[in-house]
Amino acid sequence: MNTDFLWVEQYRPKTIDDCILPDSLKTLFKSFIKKGELSNLLLSGTPGIGKTTVAKAICEELNCDWLMINGSEEGGIDVLRNKIKNFASTVSLSGGKKVVILDEADYLNPQSTQPALRGFIEEFHANCRFILTCNFKNRLIEPIHSRFSNIEFRVNPKDKPKLASKLFERAIYILKEQNISYDEKVIAELIKKHFPDFRKLINELQRYSVSGTIDAGILVNVSDENLKSLLTHLKNKEFSDMRKWVVQNLDNDPVKIFRKIYDTLYQSLEPSTIPIAILIIADYQYKSAFVADQEINLVACLTEMMDRVKFK
Repeated sequence: MNTDFLWVEQYRPKTIDDCILPDSLKTLFKSFIKKGELSNLLLSGTPGIGKTTVAKAICEELNCDWLMINGSEEGGIDVLRNKIKNFASTVSLSGGKKVVILDEADYLNPQSTQPALRGFIEEFHANCRFILTCNFKNRLIEPIHSRFSNIEFRVNPKDKPKLASKLFERAIYILKEQNISYDEKVIAELIKKHFPDFRKLINELQRYSVSGTIDAGILVNVSDENLKSLLTHLKNKEFSDMRKWVVQNLDNDPVKIFRKIYDTLYQSLEPSTIPIAILIIADYQYKSAFVADQEINLVACLTEMMDRVKFK
């Protein structure tokens, strides 16, 4: 087993053909490559669905010189200006196009950095193209939207079985390459749990593979009895016990935990505080899509419920 590399990088597709995408998106991206032309692109969609992988694959297949900038880590105006100017103001040594991939662009400050980015795009339009990726396109200002072709990474229900099957094949291929034994039913459950977040799936496979096998022991569910103990901690304002519960249940999908709590509201809470609880759950469920630490986010949600709602 090779533990030197992150599997998501080691097995990242290098071509559009190898990317796991709906046929409509794959056809669109392949048409860009066939024409050999690239406009400024805004790739939007949920985390782990393949936006950054597609951006890199397009650049590789078009033989572009490309620069990757992470908007959440290098989002300052000076960093952007210096990096983009140094890259875009020179001629490509290979004779190909130059592309700036700005990953997680929705993290850029809409009052300062985003307006500045608009200026960079205009300044270097003759020599450079931009590909932006984001989870939440509504966080980008309108002048950015107007300068980009927006392509949404969405999975229609009719596409889900085919894509899930391809994810299954890719997961099995990786596990065989890494000499990890596995239970096919468990792999199918993990795909069902994380779909369409392929990155999360691969990261979870690598995490679980440390033991050398992936079997039913990794499938932990939030049982009704387990949830009952959490609600008791919340009702009695037992903060330490609540935190322990969160740590013990982190292997569960946060969205499922929020849903489980939501489903118990009428049985557990005073009717007058149910609307407050729903607003709290909705807020933290939304945040869970992009927070760096799911444990802190869930503890914060449960702490607010403990403080603001009344239990029967």
